Amino acid sequence: MQRKRDASASKFNAKFSAKFSVGPSEIDGQGLFAGTNLPARRKIGELTGERISRAAARRRAQRRERVAIVELYDGTAIDAERGGNEFTFINHACRPNLYMRIFGAHVEFYTLRRIAAGEELTCNYGETHHDGQRKCGCRSDNCRGFI
Repeated sequence: MQRKRDASASKFNAKFSAKFSVGPSEIDGQGLFAGTNLPARRKIGELTGERISRAAARRRAQRRERVAIVELYDGTAIDAERGGNEFTFINHACRPNLYMRIFGAHVEFYTLRRIAAGEELTCNYGETHHDGQRKCGCRSDNCRGFI
């Protein structure tokens, strides 16, 4: 689910609530940051994007350096590069502060702990289309080294 946005990130930022902002990430490209303190164990939102078949998702993923696609259990996927919201910018971390829950056709994000305003929001992607071929930039003490 990694992506890189530069000047175009500012146009995305304008439509998001004060709870979040998109900006340069020390992990990779652009990241999503908490605009306010977020309480522990709370749903903070859902990923949006174009709903496509799993086969189409895998074809698209092969052509991209950064992948913002989440496969669902029903054989479909959400491509957040097309019609995605602020959650498109959540970077991977081996020690994340969010977890991603797939519930039916929804990809939901929940806080694992209290998150301070200004902190980058991260989740552990688990298995990815990168298939262990992309270097992880999270720098956590338990980093696997790849995603």
